[in-house]
Amino acid sequence: MIVCYFVAMIILQAFSGDRHQLFTQILSEYVHDGRVNYNELRNDKRLDEYLAQLAATNPDTIADKNAQLAFWINAYNEYTLKVICDNYPVKSINDLHTGGLIVGTVLKKTIWDKEFVVINRKHLSLNQIEHEIIRKRFKEPRIHFALVCAAKSCPPLRTEAFEAARLDEQLDDQGRVFFSQPDKNFFEPEKRVAHLSKIIDWYEGDFGKSDEEVLRYISRFLPEDLAVSIKADQKKWKIEYTDYDWGLNE
Repeated sequence: MIVCYFVAMIILQAFSGDRHQLFTQILSEYVHDGRVNYNELRNDKRLDEYLAQLAATNPDTIADKNAQLAFWINAYNEYTLKVICDNYPVKSINDLHTGGLIVGTVLKKTIWDKEFVVINRKHLSLNQIEHEIIRKRFKEPRIHFALVCAAKSCPPLRTEAFEAARLDEQLDDQGRVFFSQPDKNFFEPEKRVAHLSKIIDWYEGDFGKSDEEVLRYISRFLPEDLAVSIKADQKKWKIEYTDYDWGLNE
């Protein structure tokens, strides 16, 4: 009976065009200014309901490309919330890696390498979702403003799920918000220095082949006067990177 209920719910939401309504309900209740109330979220049964909805979906049957991308972004963010809730209280997602961030990364024993995600009866890791599915298939740099790994220096988690019909608008908005947060990105026009998030450093190749191309790309998310200054002569601008705060985004 439980399985039938979840299947029926998936079909209903697919026909309504609002596949991720349940996730929006969860986010709108527990996320405020990008911060998550994990203490209360971990007791909400809707978290498992949405996980069951994701697990029962075959994303290959989703015809629309934007709908596919929205599905995978939401899946990444939802499973990240779930793994934090299952281990709460923690000070950082790095506490869940075997040997910490550096050792875990070298040995591929981070929580992002663990195949605890279940989609269409397949076990996946968060790294597989991000790198082998989202980055490889969609080649959309704006996903780096949408995927949230539960750290303070991550882009802020939205209070709504990503949806196919509004995906471009939502991703653009994520970019504008991300680059407006001075703890992550700030600019010194008089010195022509752009202090950018380490996310831009880690995934520089997704944004451009040079610092000039990276600056040109991110300028679309900046206030007009700043964007004009950067685009006028990217070669005179210098990029420096801000410190990354791995503290929990609560």
